[in-house]
Amino acid sequence: MAVEWRDRITRDPKVRSGQLTIRGMRVTVKDVLELLAGGMTIEGIHHDFPYIEEADILAVLAFAAENVQDVKA
Repeated sequence: MAVEWRDRITRDPKVRSGQLTIRGMRVTVKDVLELLAGGMTIEGIHHDFPYIEEADILAVLAFAAENVQDVKA
């Protein structure tokens, strides 16, 4: 079952200069991806940032998976 990221990933020009964020908070998709790439687990992220829900992190991964085809190597 695919995670519907559109309910959780938002863009607002007034928040973080229009970067993609989690539910309009100041946490960006890039922030979460960098934490995961650095070896942090979903549980670790939620522990350190309790306002980020597991569903938010899964939405970030679903967004990345859906959009990776657009990246030119």
